[in-house]
Amino acid sequence: MRVTELSKTYPGRRGGPAVVAASKISFAVEAGGSLGVVGESGSGKTTVARMLVGLARPDDGLVLVDDQAIHESRRGKSARLQRARAIQMVFQDPYTSLDRRLSVESCLRDVLRRHRPELSKPETVAEIGRLLDQVGLASKLAGSLPHELSGGQRQRVAIARALAVRPQVLVLDEAVSALDVSVQAKILALLNDIRASVGISLVFVSHDLAVVGEVTDRILVMYQGHDVEQNATAEILRRPQHPYTQMLLSSAPGPGRQPERVAELRAAFAGTQ
Repeated sequence: MRVTELSKTYPGRRGGPAVVAASKISFAVEAGGSLGVVGESGSGKTTVARMLVGLARPDDGLVLVDDQAIHESRRGKSARLQRARAIQMVFQDPYTSLDRRLSVESCLRDVLRRHRPELSKPETVAEIGRLLDQVGLASKLAGSLPHELSGGQRQRVAIARALAVRPQVLVLDEAVSALDVSVQAKILALLNDIRASVGISLVFVSHDLAVVGEVTDRILVMYQGHDVEQNATAEILRRPQHPYTQMLLSSAPGPGRQPERVAELRAAFAGTQ
């Protein structure tokens, strides 16, 4: 995936100033690569994710997958299918993103019927079994409804649903933030395994640099709609250059956290604005 100067501005509320959600955001993710998009709430990272999958229309900029432009100006079923088959998204809350009336099997069958109609009935059954195995779900759960599954299991179903389309890029918007720490670790390990085995590219959107560090090769740090720092993940975590990135790292919970240092960095960053 290659993204060039993606921008989005929303009108201000009640006649107030316009809000810049994303300003000329550019990045590239190689086949099988993984990029983390990080920032606090309101930084614009989710807006970028929504523009990638077509849930928000950019004011300017270009999204390309395998050098083929994903055109925002094109309407209709064929254009939607083109984007869906190139880029899929896994949302933060798997309970609301799954149809509560559909079993796991029905959910996956609907996706396969729409995006891979060439599959016969026996092939569809086999593919559903393969997808469940790929995301670490037992076949006996195929008949379960979302409310009968744990949060981690629901997120695995959401990942399987996205993979059923065979996209080239998977966008994950805070995909583990609603899960317990132990479940987060399992989902992150699953994503690493899938990336290694399938060669899919990941765009992982999160407020948590520690989580992003587990699954990405590069990190893009956003603040108020702007790209303030972009580098290899190891470099960002070891030697952050921008005061805002330093503040994010210092704010992360864990041993050695120093609230006074966070306050100093926040003040230093505010002074650069």
